[in-house]
Amino acid sequence: MLRTRRPLRAQDRSWRLLVLAALAVVTGAQTSVRAQDGNDVRRRPSGVETLKTKAEDAPLPRRVVIRFLTDSDFPPFNFYDEDGTLIGFNIDLARAICLELSTACDIKARPWEDLFKGLQAGEADGVIAAHKVTAAGLHDVAFTDRYFYTPGRFAGRIGTGDLEITPAALDGKRIGVGKGTSHEAFLKAFFRDSPLIAFETADLAREALAADKVDYIFDDGISLAFWLNGTLSRQCCEMKGGPYLEPKYFGEGLAIAVAKNDPEIRLLINDALKKIRASGRFEELVQRYFPVRIY
Repeated sequence: MLRTRRPLRAQDRSWRLLVLAALAVVTGAQTSVRAQDGNDVRRRPSGVETLKTKAEDAPLPRRVVIRFLTDSDFPPFNFYDEDGTLIGFNIDLARAICLELSTACDIKARPWEDLFKGLQAGEADGVIAAHKVTAAGLHDVAFTDRYFYTPGRFAGRIGTGDLEITPAALDGKRIGVGKGTSHEAFLKAFFRDSPLIAFETADLAREALAADKVDYIFDDGISLAFWLNGTLSRQCCEMKGGPYLEPKYFGEGLAIAVAKNDPEIRLLINDALKKIRASGRFEELVQRYFPVRIY
């Protein structure tokens, strides 16, 4: 069974209320990845990755229903709202997939540790719960094309100008980061000339930025988006520069898990994901569930 650290996890009622409030805010989130000049860090291009095969060119049988499993405690991807309704980015994406394939949609919540077990037992056609694609996961399941990435992002105080975020431009700038994280490792590899201040937690790094004790912080873009839009930031700060998607540090992206013995469902879902992106529906979902542009 795969156990992998996901980009964020809600722990209490206050965080859940923050996410629910954020759903009403649409601020023009974009799904494309902007390249940055002057930086040697490779970035994954935007869009759905596909590997064309002869099988993909052949018509696929229609499914009457597609059954998805997810968990219920990972806002804004999948969680229960105040009325006990299962909602979230993953839930709406699953429904969009079913709509694109003209099938009924059955979505059930299970504990995180039981999701792959249910898939392997034939209880579902896919698991859509923000799983990162890892070698360990590929041992147990197959994955669709990536539908989401968890970028690293810089944030700085509002009013400090639009300084280009490159290693040269941040030479000598104090950068806060969570200790022992992939984000710290990334900074040590590519921003060697900036004084790094490692905090015990990412929350402490954010507090330091709000108090002007560091010039920038570098963290998970999804968590940062909700912090910037919430009350704890005191509206002090904003994203700076573009996203960093280097797989070595930030993973291979999120994908839907499917059974290894059902390659047909993988092709069907991949085709639906491609059409959802092309239609603009995917961007609409990103704008709905993420209050600050993360890409």
